[in-house]
Amino acid sequence: MFPLTEENKHVAQLLFGTGTCPRCIFRFCGVDFHAPYKHSYEELLNDIQKFLKAEKDELILEVPNPPLKKIRLQELEDGIDNPSQNGENKISVIEDGSIASPNSNLNVNVCNVCLGILQEFCEKEFIKKVCQKVEASGFEFTNLVFSVSFPPQLSVREHAAWLLVKQEMGKQSLSLGRNDIVQLKEAYKWITYPLFSEELGVPIDGKSLFEVSVVFAHPETVGDCHFLGKILPDCFKPAKNKQSVFTRMAVMKALNKIKEEDFRKQFPCPPNSPKAVCTVLEIECAHGAVFVAGRYNKYSRNLPQTPWIIDGERKLESSVEELISDHLLTVFKAESFNFSSSGREDVDVRTLGNGRPFAIELVNPHRVHFTSQEIKELQQKINKSSNKIQVRDLQLVSREAIGHMKEGEEEKTKTYSALIWTNKVIQKKDIEFLNDIKDLKIDQKTPLRVLHRRPLALRTRVIHSMETHYVDEHHFRLYLKTQAGTYIKEFVHGDFGRTRPNIGSLMNVTADILELDVEVVICTTEVGSLKCI
Repeated sequence: MFPLTEENKHVAQLLFGTGTCPRCIFRFCGVDFHAPYKHSYEELLNDIQKFLKAEKDELILEVPNPPLKKIRLQELEDGIDNPSQNGENKISVIEDGSIASPNSNLNVNVCNVCLGILQEFCEKEFIKKVCQKVEASGFEFTNLVFSVSFPPQLSVREHAAWLLVKQEMGKQSLSLGRNDIVQLKEAYKWITYPLFSEELGVPIDGKSLFEVSVVFAHPETVGDCHFLGKILPDCFKPAKNKQSVFTRMAVMKALNKIKEEDFRKQFPCPPNSPKAVCTVLEIECAHGAVFVAGRYNKYSRNLPQTPWIIDGERKLESSVEELISDHLLTVFKAESFNFSSSGREDVDVRTLGNGRPFAIELVNPHRVHFTSQEIKELQQKINKSSNKIQVRDLQLVSREAIGHMKEGEEEKTKTYSALIWTNKVIQKKDIEFLNDIKDLKIDQKTPLRVLHRRPLALRTRVIHSMETHYVDEHHFRLYLKTQAGTYIKEFVHGDFGRTRPNIGSLMNVTADILELDVEVVICTTEVGSLKCI
């Protein structure tokens, strides 16, 4: 059913006569239901012509320049059926080898408002070409979100057309607000969403992690926005990662501020008809990050948690991060990753017991669906690849779960095992008093060894408990349960008095630490089904 009525005829005549396409006419007439937009462009063109056909086969269209112009309907039809030789004002086929615009048997005037977006670029032929790119991208998906980016000058042209229609309707004591016009992006989605879903065989879902985006450009009219920059320069300020100050948001801000009379002086109402249709700058496919979590044990005293690079030079050949993530990148076919963990250990410190919780964000993965058996096999593959680390409880988790791992860093407790040397001869009785000390508060200045990368600060930490095991006259093993963030090495040797009290001051000896192991990391939060213990 044709959506326009006699009440819309005047506006439809005005817009059609100035070079506006049928779907944009629907938008300016407030047609806010989907069905009419979904008909083929050829059908819509025929329907609008029949609707506008006046008695005696003549249309009277009011255009500001000239004020009144008579156009015979047959002339309009001839302009569609018999395009000019030079192809001006016609939708053309654009090929660049990788991204192709639609190909159609229709040759029609390029819409002066949408620049062809609602003409060929929402027809089935174009949708098929986009879907071919999607299917060739190699991404795994069960639904998708579709987004489009239109050139900012479309907002200027729509504003000009709105002022034209608003003025004409005002002569009839009628009003047309900006919000009464159906947004171009909305109309485009109404038409294309069902087509994409049908062609790809998956639903369109706004919450999908898989996104297909199409970016349009129109070089011919890129200067349409420039007058706004001269009148309202404060709206257009350079921003990082933006090639032009004339972004859609900046243009919309300026259009909301500019006075109608100033706009009319600078830009034609109605806007001029372009010679060429929009071009497709790019069709991109991207998948939101997925997250893998687990626990790792580190058995080497010569392995950093993350790559150890100083002044651009790698100090050690590998790291915990790389030994795990290299396998994940390959299996998930991801572009990159971000590694995080519940704390970190020094390069010469082992992590034993249940291991340290970690998570890896996999950026733009092409494969995302795995069975529990496949994840188990991936964990086994990681463990077989190196004797320096072991991974357990590997699992897929949500983004929200990763945040929990970093929560409560100060509330976590950790248990360590340290082998300690003393300069003085000691007996078992000399260390037993340490077993009785509970919740010892210590003050630690930022250690000298990390001062080059961390700010100088004084932190109070708690040693919850200690347990000693005598080894010989110069050695004993100390088991400590401490507040997270405690510098254990400095608590033993004192760091030239920067940590007080310390084992050396408590025992009145010079003490140093020979070996350190993380035994247990305890916290109350969870990462997925993975408790941080």
